[in-house]
Amino acid sequence: MDFISQFFNGLQLGSIYALVALGYTMVYGIAKLINFAHGDIIMVGGYTVFLAIGLPLFKTGLPLWLAVVPAVIVCTLLGVLIERVAYKPLRNSSRISLLITTIGVSLFLQNLFVKIFTSNAKPLPALFPQKSLSFGDVHLSLATVITIISTIILTYLLNLFVNKTKYGKAMLAVSEDYGAAELVGINVNQVMTMTFAIGSALAGVASVLYVASYPQIQPFMGSMLGIKAFTAAVLGGIGSIPGAVVGGLILGIIEVLTRAYLSSAYADAIVFVILILVLLIQPNGLFGKLEKEKV
Repeated sequence: MDFISQFFNGLQLGSIYALVALGYTMVYGIAKLINFAHGDIIMVGGYTVFLAIGLPLFKTGLPLWLAVVPAVIVCTLLGVLIERVAYKPLRNSSRISLLITTIGVSLFLQNLFVKIFTSNAKPLPALFPQKSLSFGDVHLSLATVITIISTIILTYLLNLFVNKTKYGKAMLAVSEDYGAAELVGINVNQVMTMTFAIGSALAGVASVLYVASYPQIQPFMGSMLGIKAFTAAVLGGIGSIPGAVVGGLILGIIEVLTRAYLSSAYADAIVFVILILVLLIQPNGLFGKLEKEKV
């Protein structure tokens, strides 16, 4: 039964990676940009939760579970601001310029929060009641169940939005051909902003679920989380919504089982080994499409 419990712990961690990977895969699929500042948006969401529950700066007195609302709002607004200020002016620049800009934004956010909050880790109380749900001989924490269910629901809603709504189809059109979409009257700037907003909103939800599982925050917490989520997006096929989710779940399960049965010292190394193997063996990922470059 210990293996089953660890498996569900892996699903919990993988669900968080999946939500973050969805942001990576959406931005890359539509804007052809790898947003390395995405992990730091989660860090901002974590600090938003910290402030929203009144520790210790503002006695806002929000219930712990309600902290998801300000976290999602702040992360969404931050994502839109970053897109407008840092990425939009460079949209027609080279890929390397955009990549360097994303790294610059990431470093700026990290150092800004070090300046405001210091680099010391700050503890958070448990966001969900310390209850467990029993399924036969398997006992799962409430946080585990909420995290997995939340990811399933959000993934379904995102997939429904992209494939069934007018705005979602506009996003698909822009991802297929930026120039042609503009010619047929699609507001590309609006689509780009909406993409960053949705990806950042998912990061806001992920930040709450992450601090519910690992109740402490610090300015550099988004770096490794972002890299692992990016690895999940590459594993599943960057640009693919189902691929991001499957990649995140696989990565979470592998990491947790590595910590449980090998050593926690190998957990991060395994992630990078997976990234290297995917790039060598299946560069397009599990669900990725083979793209042809026009000459």
